[in-house]
Amino acid sequence: MTRVPDLAGAVWPELPERPLLVVPLGSVEQHGHHLPFATDTVVAAAVARAAGLDAVLAPALAYGASGEHEGFPGTVSIGTEALTTLLVEYGRSACRWAGRLLVVNGHGGNLDALRRAVPLLRTEGRDAAWFPCGVPGGDAHAGRTETSLLLHVEPSAVRTDRSVPGVTTPIGELLPRLRAEGVRGVSPTGVLGDPAGASAAEGARLLADLAARLRAAVARWDVADDGRLR
Repeated sequence: MTRVPDLAGAVWPELPERPLLVVPLGSVEQHGHHLPFATDTVVAAAVARAAGLDAVLAPALAYGASGEHEGFPGTVSIGTEALTTLLVEYGRSACRWAGRLLVVNGHGGNLDALRRAVPLLRTEGRDAAWFPCGVPGGDAHAGRTETSLLLHVEPSAVRTDRSVPGVTTPIGELLPRLRAEGVRGVSPTGVLGDPAGASAAEGARLLADLAARLRAAVARWDVADDGRLR
């Protein structure tokens, strides 16, 4: 496939026939005192671009299911039901011309919607999948992992002088309280983890690893029952 401009900047005759369409999916939600609301979207878009796929890169879907963060001003969540509908209708429309559709997800709260929407698209005959931007062993939210990624990808957006630690209890132990109280009830700073020690160099390594995993997954194109690209 001949590489083409991003979908947002392309004109229709430039699009190849039946391309892979890659769509970053993020959120608008608080990320502590030091990271911007767009963090998840920025990371998803950076991973999608860094993978260097033979694909058309769509504008990011910037709103997701972030109800657990609604205790903080600025968070905008459309919820799982609305996001599911959005993904299904997006896929139905895009797959009129795209041969395959891949959603690169930057926010864990979007998983329920992806696990509903993508299998439905597949049962309808559309070759859709999703890929998680998860870092094995990384902290949960606005800690060292995400801070390092942002320091590499968009350093001017990081308020390093305002960073403060959050709750460092393993996320599995926090889940019951998070479901009952939301993030603010568990961590008044909004951070689940500790940004101390974050660096642009670490972020570069993390991004390179995520991009390599995405490239390998696309090359295999092995889709699990829940729509995840393995």
